[in-house]
Amino acid sequence: MVESRLIIGVDEAGRGPLAGPVMAAAVILNPLRPIDGLNDSKKLSEKQRDELAPIICQRALAWSVASASVAEIDSINILQATFLAMRRALLALQIPIQHQSVSLHLQVDGNKLPDLQALPFQCTAEAVVGGDALISQISAASILAKVTRDGFMHELHQRYPVYGFAKHKGYGTAGHLQALRQHGICSEHRRSFAPIRALIA
Repeated sequence: MVESRLIIGVDEAGRGPLAGPVMAAAVILNPLRPIDGLNDSKKLSEKQRDELAPIICQRALAWSVASASVAEIDSINILQATFLAMRRALLALQIPIQHQSVSLHLQVDGNKLPDLQALPFQCTAEAVVGGDALISQISAASILAKVTRDGFMHELHQRYPVYGFAKHKGYGTAGHLQALRQHGICSEHRRSFAPIRALIA
């Protein structure tokens, strides 16, 4: 059975940290293969997210994850970089051929939509405040974006262990700020963010 309407959920991870890219994911869930336990990634433990992510990838009709770099964040600001990552995720979304004639509706967590021009598919769209806790497709996107970004920050920790990225994922914790004062910044710190600007100054 092919559904007459499918939801594309989109969410981001990493708008607030002082370091690392911002990630976004787009997910179309399979109505015939429901997934228990989906929720806003911030309301789930790391263990729960890590368990759900491969299930989402296995059962979803389509999914993609994309990013915007620290250089892009510093160049165009974090909001526009978030929209850029979302757009990249949508451009990378591979909708199965048997579903390409189905009506698509895009739901993005938040109160604004990214640029939707020239997407490879037609869709209606809406921004949904708190959608990551309300809409399963957005919850799934939230989880994939978060797990992917956390994985990147673990890799970054191997390159720059003095900052403790594996623990705080780039957020401005007391330990991270202390490490910044002691060691200065690295190439993955967002120079446009106030705490980093203050250190540079």
